[in-house]
Amino acid sequence: MLSIATFMQVLLPLYLIASVGFIARKINVFHTQTNQVITLLLLNITLPALIIYSLNTKLTKELLISFEWLVAMSIFILGSSVIVAFILRKKARLPEQQKSVFESLIIFGNQGFIGYAIIFILMAEEGIVYLTIFNSCYLLLIWSYGIYLFTKGAHKVNWKGLIVNPGIVSTVIGIVMMVLPLSWPEAFVATVESIGKMTIPLSMLLIGSLLADIRWRTFRQYSTNRYLWIAAAFRLLVLPICLLLILYVHVPFPLLVVAVLTSAMPSATTTSVYAQKFGADASFASFGVLLTSVLCLFTLPLLYSLLHWLYPYFY
Repeated sequence: MLSIATFMQVLLPLYLIASVGFIARKINVFHTQTNQVITLLLLNITLPALIIYSLNTKLTKELLISFEWLVAMSIFILGSSVIVAFILRKKARLPEQQKSVFESLIIFGNQGFIGYAIIFILMAEEGIVYLTIFNSCYLLLIWSYGIYLFTKGAHKVNWKGLIVNPGIVSTVIGIVMMVLPLSWPEAFVATVESIGKMTIPLSMLLIGSLLADIRWRTFRQYSTNRYLWIAAAFRLLVLPICLLLILYVHVPFPLLVVAVLTSAMPSATTTSVYAQKFGADASFASFGVLLTSVLCLFTLPLLYSLLHWLYPYFY
């Protein structure tokens, strides 16, 4: 396990890349449509390539055991998040257009962008295999229940869009190739490796650029909203810490690190997209994403320190 100091050194380049994206947007090197272009590039090209490259391995007994652990932890944390968010939403005194945003900020994290960046740097391709498996349930939930939160039956879930989502398609392809006694051509592997590794810098540039779009008046309006701070606390600390209960059943430690750190990612930018698309409070959503993105600079090292401290007592 990396030392805390080394972990901070791993995070620093990511923060610096995000700073470059922030500055580029502020000085209009990145224009209005840049965020949309980078998002489409990540979701449709670089991230699927990274998944296929990382799953370019053969299924073993050890990997199958890891699959069972990761899916179990994913169902546990997602189920807990949905229940907690539902209860908190019922108790929240918020306008109707903010309630769905509040719930979504708690449940859905930025596991596809920042998650892949941090786990890849920590564990390389092995970590991406674990994270891809861990994210499989998350992808299904955010494309179904995530939309339902904002529509409440007003719109039908696009199940065709769910099935042909590039992230899910690339995961299925990678798993099928893992099971079959076949291998990708070397030229193809080299190509998807080169394209896939663009995911890390592009995702951090996007995060920085998105943060730069938050206006000062929005900051002043929402910075004292206690429900956004409650959502941030549950998203970044309370729910990820709940996963530490699994220490008592002796889950392999690298898998627990992936699960805890991934579950502690800031709120997904998808929340802002859904809010904009379905008529919820998009400014409220954007500030929630901003708040959790800034706070995670402190909470991720804190959680890693906690894992580092607990390691000798359980392993």
